[in-house]
Amino acid sequence: MKSSRSRSRSKGNRNRSSNQGGNVVNRVFDSSGPEGKVRGTPQQIIEKYNQLTRDAQLSNDRVAAENFQQHAEHYTRMLSEAQREIDARREEQERQNRERQAERDRERAERQERDAANAAAVVEQPVVEAPEQEVESGLVETPESQPKPKRAPRRKPRAKPAPATDESTPPASGGDDAPKAAE
Repeated sequence: MKSSRSRSRSKGNRNRSSNQGGNVVNRVFDSSGPEGKVRGTPQQIIEKYNQLTRDAQLSNDRVAAENFQQHAEHYTRMLSEAQREIDARREEQERQNRERQAERDRERAERQERDAANAAAVVEQPVVEAPEQEVESGLVETPESQPKPKRAPRRKPRAKPAPATDESTPPASGGDDAPKAAE
């Protein structure tokens, strides 16, 4: 009597082999043909059997040529079926992507309409200007918040120009330019 553990393992293995149908294009097969095993992807096996068919035709072996051709046709059918499935999946995915993009476009258009309506509503509201009187806000005024008084720029006073005199006469002793005696 088999244990339930081995039965559950075999059920999982059965499902896995049937789900790999979509990966036929890149899967490696072992084909048992009339001249031994041929190993490779379906495209490689088709090419090998077509080459064997040509070789058999050149040696005038019509039976072997027909046999190799049937093997090649089998893998050709497998490959074309897998390609049809891949194309169908791709088309379905493209259709879903188009639907998602159309939904995003609809949502974007609705959002833009809402934004435009909100902007129009904001523009339509009357503008209420604050009265000239200052409204008390309950905040305490700080020295930083008060405007700073403007100061006059600091400059050195310019020396008064000396009265126009003859250059040959020395300046008066009490003039601004005369050095003062130390007291």
